[in-house]
Amino acid sequence: MTGWREGDTKVITNVAPPRAIGFWGGLSANVLNMIGIGPFVTIPLALTALAGPAVLLGWIAGALLCLCDGLVWAELGSTIPESGGPYHYLREAYGRERAGRLFGFLYLWQTLLTAPLSIGSAAVGFAQYAGYLMPSLGDGGRVLVAATLCLLNTAILYRKVGDIQKLSLVVTTAVVAAAVWIVFTGITHFDMATAKHFMEAPVPSGKGFWLGLGAVSLIAVYDYGGYNNVCMLGGEVKQPRRTIPMAVLISIPVVAVLYLGLNVSILGVLPWEQAAHSTAVVADMMQAVHGAWGGTVAVVLILVASWGSALVVLLGYSRVPYAAASEGQFFKPFARLHPRDGFPTVSLLFVGITSALACFLSLEKLISMLMVVQILFQYIAQCFAVVALRRRDRNADVFRMPLYPLPIAISVAGWLYLVATSGVPTMLTAVVAIAVGSVLFLWQARRTRTWPFPT
Repeated sequence: MTGWREGDTKVITNVAPPRAIGFWGGLSANVLNMIGIGPFVTIPLALTALAGPAVLLGWIAGALLCLCDGLVWAELGSTIPESGGPYHYLREAYGRERAGRLFGFLYLWQTLLTAPLSIGSAAVGFAQYAGYLMPSLGDGGRVLVAATLCLLNTAILYRKVGDIQKLSLVVTTAVVAAAVWIVFTGITHFDMATAKHFMEAPVPSGKGFWLGLGAVSLIAVYDYGGYNNVCMLGGEVKQPRRTIPMAVLISIPVVAVLYLGLNVSILGVLPWEQAAHSTAVVADMMQAVHGAWGGTVAVVLILVASWGSALVVLLGYSRVPYAAASEGQFFKPFARLHPRDGFPTVSLLFVGITSALACFLSLEKLISMLMVVQILFQYIAQCFAVVALRRRDRNADVFRMPLYPLPIAISVAGWLYLVATSGVPTMLTAVVAIAVGSVLFLWQARRTRTWPFPT
């Protein structure tokens, strides 16, 4: 493989990916990413962390934090509408030839760690629900199903993005319709006695409440995650300064309403203790209402949702190594585009294959580090990136968040709260990952005599 060295000139590729994604394509990419396997496997975890009506407070707090962070993403995506979005945001905000080099490198390092984990978690969740339909599948069989799904999605995405946009729209329509059906079923079969039992569940007080609220909010943010997916595809979006903010800010409340409805529906049908210990809570709810066929249909629809989620997450993350390589910041082969259809080939194959390898880890291990690593590596830095870019970019066409800088302050406070309540082992692992990435950057910078070392 031909390597990249700091100081090489920017890689010039033969063509750029076409801007083929419109508003509905961008919105569907976000919504389908958000409505994946997450809520169907994490609702029991949330009930375990914080019982009673307070659990709904955690879901609402997570939605409000995501909305504030969504304003950050909307402004950044409108200001710098490029594929691999956050890589460019951090490089430009902190100085392309100064600290931005470090932030850009750490983001790429973080992506190489979290992209396979994020995609793999959706695939492993898919395999677990497949095991509900095929109990004889076993642990080894579920791993094989998950890894095969990642490789299959890689093959599906090996084509021009316009085709995938059409597929994304179809799957998004099916997934949203399924979610509405589940919520409608729960509401029409809502049992007041079951709901009253939930409302009377004991809620921890003092430190236990705040730790539980942090845990539920972290779960909620993980489930809402995906509202930024269109930013990863910024260089392929039509009218990006308008389309990206709309896709980000509309997707969050749409999915938040669906998730709250899903929680209320389940807790009005199943006793909360049963829901807290269920491994397929939506299937159990639908089976309680409609019988065996209801549970089976629900599982099939969840499989479609988790497959679609893994598909669009792979699509978004596969653009990040490409964006870095096209700027001369990563191995040159990652900048290669398909000669006919104009999509990144090496980058897509790399992320797809490493995601298949990640499926050999458990779902709990795949999920545990995703949010804290992203918060410490990226999300907090992006909040301050908005401030830095505002000082330099006066383009009147760029989206500007309302009530600035209040959404930024809320975002930073919320992220720090989630990190503080995540547990010492998780925080230490994330800090070690940052330290390792920083050491690698400094070693490379010293070898090539670039910032922060004198030339």
